[in-house]
Amino acid sequence: MSVKAGRIVSLLQQLAPLHLQEDWDNSGLQVGSLSWQTDKILLALDVTQEVVEYASKEKCGFILSHHPLIFHKLSRIDASTPVGACIAGALTNRICIYAMHTNLDVIPGGVSDALAALLQLQDIQVLDKDRGDYCKLAVYVPDSHLEQVRTALGDAGAGWMGNYSHCTFASPGRGQFLPREGANPWLGQQGQLEEVSEYKLETLVQRSQLAAVLAAMKKAHPYEEVAYDIVPLENKGEHGLGRIGHLPQPMALGDFAARLAKMLGCPAVKVCGEKARQVSKVAVCGGSGGDLVTLAHYSGADVLVTGDVGHHAALEAAGLGLSLVDPGHYASEFPVIKVLESYLQDNLKEIAIIKYPGTDPFWIQTVQGEMGEERP
Repeated sequence: MSVKAGRIVSLLQQLAPLHLQEDWDNSGLQVGSLSWQTDKILLALDVTQEVVEYASKEKCGFILSHHPLIFHKLSRIDASTPVGACIAGALTNRICIYAMHTNLDVIPGGVSDALAALLQLQDIQVLDKDRGDYCKLAVYVPDSHLEQVRTALGDAGAGWMGNYSHCTFASPGRGQFLPREGANPWLGQQGQLEEVSEYKLETLVQRSQLAAVLAAMKKAHPYEEVAYDIVPLENKGEHGLGRIGHLPQPMALGDFAARLAKMLGCPAVKVCGEKARQVSKVAVCGGSGGDLVTLAHYSGADVLVTGDVGHHAALEAAGLGLSLVDPGHYASEFPVIKVLESYLQDNLKEIAIIKYPGTDPFWIQTVQGEMGEERP
């Protein structure tokens, strides 16, 4: 049985809404049409010509990737280029390509949470919280309609903070207004100054929900013209890059690195720090998280696990006394593929979900023993 690509996209946007992606990102539908049908989804971290050919061979009408195929602005589609060939191949075979990049990085259960779960971290917290994109809504309500408006705001999504909903604050006061010609006031008469006992009702609203909240507020409010304020806030959100938590029990850095390599199927990992040092509090960031060195240190981490750590970031970590384990960009993100597979299997039982064998462009040349200070 096949389903429309639009249904798949709707499910993916429920998991990782597009408004959570960074401004510079390009997550979402890259190639194809929401009306196309498929009975098989291919999961991959990257879209390459080999991935598109594999999807065609396996008759997959939908490729879900972590990294966007189209990342930078395209001025032309040249089928002789890698990106152009992927686009041409996907269109020829009616294959949709959809990317979940930074929005998948920051959500609960996303890239870094998958890595943290693999390490069995406990008491997990977001390492680098995003600005929440919240605003404060204040509306002036007559006493008689306070509870009606308060309930409408909460039901529409206002006042949600962590595991709490319908959070508001109300302070009493006196309102004044003069209905002019053409007005149809709920209270008072045209041309007569009116004073009324009101409450200033305040609550927190995520900007993405503001339109729905305002519509619900106006529907529940008795006034013809509703007086309200919207104030942008800098509050931290619930989403963000990286995670930090504790190991079930402390262990030596060397043993921790070896255990991580085995769990991720890595032939080797890069390590910064003393091999015998005991580590307990672990920060993780799937992908490229070298710029989180300072934050991880001041958050109390003993070790940061992430990919693409540069030379200077490693020197900074060493100077701060923070250990590093770098399994590479690909390996640190790959655990999220299992998360996506489970989510799609639970919500699309009628179609098949398959995984591409691997798109890591690097391979490791192993040597006897460990590389020390001396170089040939």
